[in-house]
Amino acid sequence: MNAHKHSQTNDLLLRMFTFSFFMTMGIVVTFFPLYFDYKGYSKIQIGLLYAIGPLIGIATNLLWGILSDRFQTVKKIMVILLIGQLVTAVLVFTAGWFALLYVCLAAFFFFQQPVNSLNDSQVMLNIRANGKSYASFRAWGSIGFAFSAGVFGVLLRVYGTGLTPMLCFITISCSLIIVLLLKDVREGGKKMAFSGMVNIIRNKRFLWFLGLIVIMSVSHRCNDGFLALYMRQLGASDSMIGYAWMASALSEIPIFFFLSKHGHRFKEIPLLIFAGVIYTIRFIFMGHIHNPNWILGVQLLHSLTFGIFLFTANRYLSQIIPDEYRSSGQAIFAVAWSSVAGLISGMLGGWIFDLAGGATLYTFAAVLSIISTLGFIATHVFQIDEKLAGTSR
Repeated sequence: MNAHKHSQTNDLLLRMFTFSFFMTMGIVVTFFPLYFDYKGYSKIQIGLLYAIGPLIGIATNLLWGILSDRFQTVKKIMVILLIGQLVTAVLVFTAGWFALLYVCLAAFFFFQQPVNSLNDSQVMLNIRANGKSYASFRAWGSIGFAFSAGVFGVLLRVYGTGLTPMLCFITISCSLIIVLLLKDVREGGKKMAFSGMVNIIRNKRFLWFLGLIVIMSVSHRCNDGFLALYMRQLGASDSMIGYAWMASALSEIPIFFFLSKHGHRFKEIPLLIFAGVIYTIRFIFMGHIHNPNWILGVQLLHSLTFGIFLFTANRYLSQIIPDEYRSSGQAIFAVAWSSVAGLISGMLGGWIFDLAGGATLYTFAAVLSIISTLGFIATHVFQIDEKLAGTSR
């Protein structure tokens, strides 16, 4: 009974941490650009500031993931990362000139980027022990992001953009307090040798899956990176762009709760095929829209695309990566779908947008979705992943 109570308390703390961390993420994604604009930086400078995030994410996700596996601790790594965020956030908000701000923001992303994949690691390890669903925890991230975009948006409108630093310090501090109360899900586990990373990279089944994930993620990241510019091109106001982001975040919540209850009934590859088909439909719609109001409705398809994609990909990874390599595997996954896909979509997507406009960019995203969907269909029909699993042993 006592152990059950401790498990319930830890589950609650994990959900609270996910909620709190995604509130910070909501501030970084939604309000940092507005704050830098408020401080007088140009659009080109703001673009340069945000380009550093995915680049830093490639190295820092892998570094902290490997360290977590090597020393078999998530909690201690999280404490270091959150303290680092607090210190570097102070530097970001007090930097007086652009070059210094660039360095300080790079340092902030060094500590901020890995938290998502490490949180996924501790959630996946936790649910393997108690049988809960990943989606029942990740849904609180969507709630936290939507809360941040909505409630903090109102506060900043009332009290001014200058309130952004205070809100950021509060959410990071809350995350730090919660993580100090959390039980370390990896305490006393088997330490990973650094050579263990080679075992993951040599896993052909993992690499095949990762390749398809990158293709699907580039199409997703094209929307993330250029939605605001596309909506502005169509004549949308800043408030409408904010509502579009909020609609996508809120749409994740019901699908995560549904998958937490019923997701076990569906196999991973068919779910990813379904997500790919809906991604294709979503981006075809986006490429043919002329009234920005319609985008609010299309953004609701985010639940059937990214919501299913994230839940399913994490569940699939939990089956093919041993627990002692959990953080490294999650880090490689985060680097693939977030950092690498972000860099590709940013460079290639920006070139297409400049050359041919937003409608062509969304057509390109739809084509990538079709390619990844066909890859998952081939995987399912010809059981490619099972054959690759046999050759990796």
